[in-house]
Amino acid sequence: MNNIDVFSVRDLRIHSGTLLKDAENGQISLITKHGKPAILALPFDKQLLKIGINMDLAIKLFENRLITLSKAAKIASLSMEEFIDLMQETGISVVDYSPDDLDDEMKVPI
Repeated sequence: MNNIDVFSVRDLRIHSGTLLKDAENGQISLITKHGKPAILALPFDKQLLKIGINMDLAIKLFENRLITLSKAAKIASLSMEEFIDLMQETGISVVDYSPDDLDDEMKVPI
């Protein structure tokens, strides 16, 4: 999953197959009307059924780095600690350092 795909209402006539394919691949899509968000399309999967819409949305948005850890925890109605635990359970890293950034971070004296 990469970014959120954005479709206008008009686009749906032509690209409804793409919207469905994206959902099958776990992709979130946003449908707009007159340039404003109207519908958020979430994949209907086992995770959504198991943990609910708020947590599933928070996980997907955070996993794509579209929102911060703090905002994701708020959407999920969890404390930061609870959301970090949830990320650990789902196998999603909450720390996203590139190898160079990690090397730089490790060089900083404490």
